[in-house]
Amino acid sequence: MALKQRLSQKQLQRLSPQQIQLMKLLQVPTIALEARIKEELEANPALEEGPEGDEMDDEFADLQNDDADDYEDNSADDEFSIEDYLDDDDIPDYKLYANNSSADDEEREMPLSGGASFQDLLLEQLGMRVLSDTQKTIAENIIGNIDDDGYLRREVYAIVDDLAFTQNIQTNEDEVEDMLDIVQSFEPAGVGATNLQECLMIQLQRKEETENVALAKQLISKMMDEFSKKHYTKICQRLDITEEKLKEVLDEILKLNPRPGNSLSDSTKVVQNIVADFQITNEDGKLELTLNGRNAPQLKVSNEYKQMLRAYSETKGKANKDAVQFVKQKLDGAKWFIDAIKQRQMTLYSTMDAIMEYQKEYFLTGDETKLKPMILKDISDIVGLDISTISRVANSKYVQTQFGTFLLKSFFSESLTTESGEEVSSREVKKILSDAIEAEDKRKPLADEKLAKLLKDKGYNIARRTVAKYREQLGIPVARLRKEL
Repeated sequence: MALKQRLSQKQLQRLSPQQIQLMKLLQVPTIALEARIKEELEANPALEEGPEGDEMDDEFADLQNDDADDYEDNSADDEFSIEDYLDDDDIPDYKLYANNSSADDEEREMPLSGGASFQDLLLEQLGMRVLSDTQKTIAENIIGNIDDDGYLRREVYAIVDDLAFTQNIQTNEDEVEDMLDIVQSFEPAGVGATNLQECLMIQLQRKEETENVALAKQLISKMMDEFSKKHYTKICQRLDITEEKLKEVLDEILKLNPRPGNSLSDSTKVVQNIVADFQITNEDGKLELTLNGRNAPQLKVSNEYKQMLRAYSETKGKANKDAVQFVKQKLDGAKWFIDAIKQRQMTLYSTMDAIMEYQKEYFLTGDETKLKPMILKDISDIVGLDISTISRVANSKYVQTQFGTFLLKSFFSESLTTESGEEVSSREVKKILSDAIEAEDKRKPLADEKLAKLLKDKGYNIARRTVAKYREQLGIPVARLRKEL
């Protein structure tokens, strides 16, 4: 096979380190921006807090250019590359990690809570029981398998196997069941249950035996399927009671906690406060937009590092090459970060300003039916930024208005056409749908077909399956599950 030489020309588009940094900063909400800036301040000594003066003046720029002429190995390159004055021992941070996710992926962090966990509180109650070491180990294993809702999701036979393989404890299902009974006697009532039916029965068994409690036990133990599907007529017939009596029994059941773990774990969870990135105020019919900058302190390039570069530049020679390279890297990094923060604020403001003007009627009135259909491309065309940039801003930023605080992406919606040919927002239809369901007779809730007819009567020609989709997006169950006595 003969080797051939071929001349080809390719055009590649690559993100610079500065662009990557800006994209990451755009995704950071205001509440996390302060931590990100502190992280950069600790990593780069050339970056300092304080009002920015004439830091990057002509003299400093000339120094960088002069030094670049002396120390850059390839001065013919017109494109700036930080590798020109970095050796193998000083690699930029962005090259030291692997990124296996898309640039459009939304970053989510799991908050960590302090204090005693739900399992710790159960173990504390276990410590008050007199048990053998083996029994205690079995009970601890059971507690370790209880989830945050308070349920034991693992089968008893599997726990027996776990104890044999991990603890070298030979036991049987009867002994594990005995320890499970002890755990199920702990507070809160219902903890350690294997399903909802058992959870409710444990709680009912601890109640005083009244007529309603006795009926509730029969209902849960024998008619759980009918109860979950709200087949109230069948329940009345089998229990031989009236609807009024059934309502009393259901009220008794509704007092129970279907997720007993929450009553203990809620106190240890961290409450995530929302800090609005923007604020819109109505000043006599004129909308005013302000950007929350409380977590973005003023930044500047360190004078000490600038003077250091001047000092090194006065002494030419290869001996100072490493020092000059290090100082340049830190100074460039500081300048890039300051520019990225400024660009972030400008991008956020211009994007929110475009959304505010596009949805002006809504921000003036607070009426959701005034929301216009709006997609990412609409705002992208207005501000002249890529759709992915608008998406980053919309997916993680909040705006505070006189009507509440909202995530920006909630203002984006598809368009629908009414019978009169007018384009309306799908959010407007959802609002009408939600209001209709809220006002329905709960004894005879509206099925999706009737909801579709109701919307059609109002001029919104929407199919039943679309109504079902919107209902599910609103978190509203089907008509059968909305039925009340």
